[in-house]
Amino acid sequence: MISPDNQPGPLPSYNLFTSDPVLPEAVRREGGNLKLLESFGEQVGSLETREWGRLANKNVPILHTHDASGNRIDEIEYHPAYHSLLNLAVESGIHCMRYEKPPGDGAYVTRNALMGLITQIEMGHGCPTSMTSGSLMALRHQPELAEIWEPLTISRSYDRQLKAPGAKSGVLLGMGMTEKQGGSDVRANTSTASPVSAGGPGGEYRIEGHKWFTSAPMCDAFLILAYAPKGMSCFIVPRVLPDETRNSLRLMRLKDKLGNRSNASAELEFDNTAAWMVGEEGRGIPTIIEMVHATRLDVANWGVSLMRQAVSQAAWHVANREAFGATLIDKPLMQNVLADLEIEVEAATLMITRLSGAHERMEIDEREQAFARLATPIAKYWLTKQSTPVVREALECVGGNGYVEDSMMPRLYREAPLNAIWEGAGNVIALDIGRAASRNPESVEVFLDELDQSRGQESGVDNLLDSLRTDLSNPPPEAEARRLVERLAIAWAATLMVKHGQPSVSEAYLMSRIGGDHGSLFGTLPTSCDLDQIARRAVPA
Repeated sequence: MISPDNQPGPLPSYNLFTSDPVLPEAVRREGGNLKLLESFGEQVGSLETREWGRLANKNVPILHTHDASGNRIDEIEYHPAYHSLLNLAVESGIHCMRYEKPPGDGAYVTRNALMGLITQIEMGHGCPTSMTSGSLMALRHQPELAEIWEPLTISRSYDRQLKAPGAKSGVLLGMGMTEKQGGSDVRANTSTASPVSAGGPGGEYRIEGHKWFTSAPMCDAFLILAYAPKGMSCFIVPRVLPDETRNSLRLMRLKDKLGNRSNASAELEFDNTAAWMVGEEGRGIPTIIEMVHATRLDVANWGVSLMRQAVSQAAWHVANREAFGATLIDKPLMQNVLADLEIEVEAATLMITRLSGAHERMEIDEREQAFARLATPIAKYWLTKQSTPVVREALECVGGNGYVEDSMMPRLYREAPLNAIWEGAGNVIALDIGRAASRNPESVEVFLDELDQSRGQESGVDNLLDSLRTDLSNPPPEAEARRLVERLAIAWAATLMVKHGQPSVSEAYLMSRIGGDHGSLFGTLPTSCDLDQIARRAVPA
């Protein structure tokens, strides 16, 4: 019912999981826990949780380098709402659920869906949650260090106090890779590590240098890269040492970021900083890369979560506002815009959930491991980039109300570009895909074999798959890398639509994205599509 003043008002409490038109069934296919997700969807869709997200971003972190007596403390003050969100994430096991059950049991699929739901409400706290989740993959390269940190890392206790690890009930772990002179080119790093005694894997070192972007610097320890005598190596750097003295990590300043404002990102300097080597000396990048792969899955997931929440906000608005004599959602042109956004989000949801299933089973299934090796960077590239135009168009659906800070939309819009930058910007990811294709041809074959399962149902998809096989057998020059990744992503999404999409949504996706019956912007679907029915799928129940 339209309100008397024709203002829809905020989207009321709703269940983020059960109101999603494709996520529950996609999670069921991959073996996730539907009952747990239904309960969590109700919790994070509440007005209280959404208010935590607003407050955490309105009241940004504050760096305190010294206490009142002039002592160096390097601490960050967060609004209580941020701690409430992190406490909810940790108690729900988003950082550790994947380690609580054997691979293939559905825990990782469930965890990724939980992450996608809570980051619809607030994305900044997802950073320490994600890094903690991925860190054990690297730490397990050094069993004696994993023995110390793993029990605390998989604890469901959020202990925000800055204390020695042995005095805590749970820890969060971060990561520092990039430096100002190199950025994505981590081999250009200049930070150095000198052994205290014999050194070597598990040994103690002293770090000198800096990190240009260390997100979530309140974490209890960080995995970093630095040059040891035998080359670039991975180290764990705790904030508080076992004897309860503070390590010499210097937080120089916090970045004043476009978005993701609830989550502090610091410039950090090392000054004779204690660290312990993780993994083989000189092989720091292969050691830490497993953590990077896990966080890449998360940032792709966050791209989808931003799209879903933005489209939900837009759909709620147009379903509850009148203009020119009718409800906006009844207007054919608005239906076209909303339907176009909805099919993009549904395709993205199918992609990220299928990828979650591959990561769930990759330790026990070589084909899933090969599939994930190529599919992860494809999803990271495509889904993070698509979120920005989707969120922008959804904001326009809300109109002027979507452009003011009282609305959730400006925050979603500021968050959207970040995921394409974190854990490898577009060019880095596109080049990674090319290297993966040349070094691991079995990944290409497994990926294309899965797409081939939809053959014979849509000639346009079949033609695209034929051309992709040709191109991947003879990779194009570097300047065309993005074109290839885009075609791989669209082909993957199309095959998922053929297999699992609701018929009207699948038809619209294929006509527009594969058949080319589409303009340059959203809202240009062919009128033969069932625009009314697709648009109404976007309205939260």
